[in-house]
Amino acid sequence: MRIAFLGTPGFALPILEACARSGELVLVVAQPDKPVGRHQRIEAPPAKEWAVQRGIRVEQPEKVKQGRLAAVLASARPDVAVVAAYGRILPADALAVPAHGCLNVHASLLPELRGAAPAQWAVARQYRETGVTIMQMDEGLDTGDIRLQKKIAIAPDETGESLLQKLGPLGAEALAEALRLLERGQLPRMPQDHSAATLAPPLTREDGKVDWTRTAVELDARRRGFTPWPGAWTTLNGSALKIHDARPTTGSGAPGELLEGSTFAAGNGSAWELREVQPEGKKRMPATAWLKGARLQPGSRLGT
Repeated sequence: MRIAFLGTPGFALPILEACARSGELVLVVAQPDKPVGRHQRIEAPPAKEWAVQRGIRVEQPEKVKQGRLAAVLASARPDVAVVAAYGRILPADALAVPAHGCLNVHASLLPELRGAAPAQWAVARQYRETGVTIMQMDEGLDTGDIRLQKKIAIAPDETGESLLQKLGPLGAEALAEALRLLERGQLPRMPQDHSAATLAPPLTREDGKVDWTRTAVELDARRRGFTPWPGAWTTLNGSALKIHDARPTTGSGAPGELLEGSTFAAGNGSAWELREVQPEGKKRMPATAWLKGARLQPGSRLGT
């Protein structure tokens, strides 16, 4: 089976490797090289680096519409295209090129968590399990038919980052099984229940801003879900304070009020004990050291 792969970040690499094991990998399509980091150094995406090291053809079209991506795919004559975190919506002409269409490896149990950040939102919303879906792509946002799913439990201390590291290999396992069944003509196909759909939109910096009226359990789930970015952050006298580690506890006070030690009041009779923080322009440090330097007294409030 001739396979074209479309994907960009590190999450996609186990899935890319599964493609190479499952058939003839004839093409890798990734987003263009981009400036990265403080010095804006131009870097190739992980999927491109993987393919170049193995002598596999790579294409990085700037635009995907008006037949551009369709022409790239057609030149490779794939039986199927596999898409994993490519970062762009495929137009209808591109979807129609492979004989078996395009299979997307999506990091949730669709129709739950459609969108760009399903693993992060699964943790942030306190899901107990999630998984991966092999989906037959259509022109909608993760609305295509379900071909195969695999589940995984979400650990109590899970972060968005750690969950993605688990979902990549799980997606590779699911894809390998789906490709075997597809080749035999035995891969199931089931429409999604669109009435049960939920969204996992792209993360913004504002998603990490601490709303102290939420319960401490909610705040901690969001902190873990949004690790490493945008994380959890609040303000003190107009300066940002990033919260790297914390734990829910009990306590009562005005939202954001320092109760005792490094514990601050949150919503509904809960409290959040800060353990490791990072003041704006400084390094990470124990919350106790930060509090000592900031000279905060009980009754002081964060979020100001």
